[in-house]
Amino acid sequence: MPQQTPERPMYQTNPQQPPKSLLPTMYDLPSEDPEEPGLPDQFHIYQPRLLDETFRPANYPSEEILTATDLNLYYDFRHTQWYKRPDWFAVVGIPRLYNDEDLRLSYVIWQEEVAPLIVIELLSPGTEKEDLGETESGKNQPPTKWEVYEQILQIPYYVTYSRYTQQMQAFTLTQKGYQRLLLNNNSLWVQEIQMSLGLWEGTYEQIQGKWLRWQDENGNWILTPAEAERQRADLEQQRADTEQQRAERLEARLKELGIDPNEINE
Repeated sequence: MPQQTPERPMYQTNPQQPPKSLLPTMYDLPSEDPEEPGLPDQFHIYQPRLLDETFRPANYPSEEILTATDLNLYYDFRHTQWYKRPDWFAVVGIPRLYNDEDLRLSYVIWQEEVAPLIVIELLSPGTEKEDLGETESGKNQPPTKWEVYEQILQIPYYVTYSRYTQQMQAFTLTQKGYQRLLLNNNSLWVQEIQMSLGLWEGTYEQIQGKWLRWQDENGNWILTPAEAERQRADLEQQRADTEQQRAERLEARLKELGIDPNEINE
């Protein structure tokens, strides 16, 4: 009688999960640090707001444009608690909302898988040296901002601005790392979005000063929503004034001809 081969036990194996699904998401990571004092001054509120309001890349739909201010940027899946908090950064080509449904608590690079296109740091006395790459990280310490932006995330454009000296500095990523650019009329052309970042002198939020703001491909300053509304109202008033002037000229001409304009209207 031939021997029967014993049946193999039937059991289910769990498929191997991708690393992304095992790493913490923005819901798992802290979005605030109680030891940080917060924003250093009001300039750090108004300047990022102006950047937000004028960042309008024409070659990306609005739902694929993300701008952020003072948002934790988690950059290393091997050290999931390490983050930087840029004064302002922009990412294009990703959903504006997290999973197309939620405002972001932070920006987690191993979940988003798209690095920012540009980061801007507003210099202050306490952070200036690190922002300009003049400090080094200590042993077993997190890397500096410069090291994160240049070497880890490899962000194509990095800009610093000091409101104290009114100096804008721009760096672009090369094979040798960040190289400072010579700016033409204090303006940085960003090819990927067909826009320029420039230094504008004017009044924003009733505050006169020099501000970073965005320009279109023709060098025109992008209007803020408030400026666009004022422009629309001015054009409406101009049209109304033109109609009124036309009516007054017609009335004067009729009177010259001995015609009573009121009789025509009756």
